[in-house]
Amino acid sequence: MSERQSVSVERLIDAPAAQIFAVLADPSRHCEIDGSGTLVRVTSSNTPLTLGSTFSVRVRLGVAYTVKNRVLEFEENRLIAWAHWNGHRWRYELEPSDDDSTLVRETFVWGTARWPRFLEFTGYDKKNVPSMEATLERLAAVVETTPPATPDTSPNEAA
Repeated sequence: MSERQSVSVERLIDAPAAQIFAVLADPSRHCEIDGSGTLVRVTSSNTPLTLGSTFSVRVRLGVAYTVKNRVLEFEENRLIAWAHWNGHRWRYELEPSDDDSTLVRETFVWGTARWPRFLEFTGYDKKNVPSMEATLERLAAVVETTPPATPDTSPNEAA
C-alpha cells in the first residue's frame, strides 16, 4: 500500500473514543453518518464489527448496486478499516485525549485498490475529501448529542 495514494481528514469530537467506535463498528449506523449521500441501506452485517467481519451496503452512485465489505484492520476503540472487492479502504483512527474528546481521522486509501490509477483518472480519489469532512461532521453530531451508555447504578435496582 502506498500512503501517497491516500487522503485524510481529521476532526476533534467531543465524545469518548468508545462511544464513537460503537457507531463506526455498527453498520446499521453508517447511513446515518454517511457524508457522501451514496449509502442507501445496510443489507447484511455482523454487529458489532470485528476483524474479518463482513457487511453489505446498498450504494447509489449513478446507479444502485450492493457491495460487500470486509473489516481488514481492527483495534477496539482505536482503529477500524474495511474494503470491498476493488480493495480501496476506508479507515478510521481514534486518538483519545484526557478530556474525553477524541481526534478522529478518516482516511481513504486507494493505493490498495486493484486499479488505483483508474481512481485517480476519474478523480474519485480527490472527490472523497468533502464527503469525508461531512461524514465526520455527521458523526460528531450523532455522538455529541447522545449520552454514552452507562450501567444503571440506581440503588432501587440493587439485588
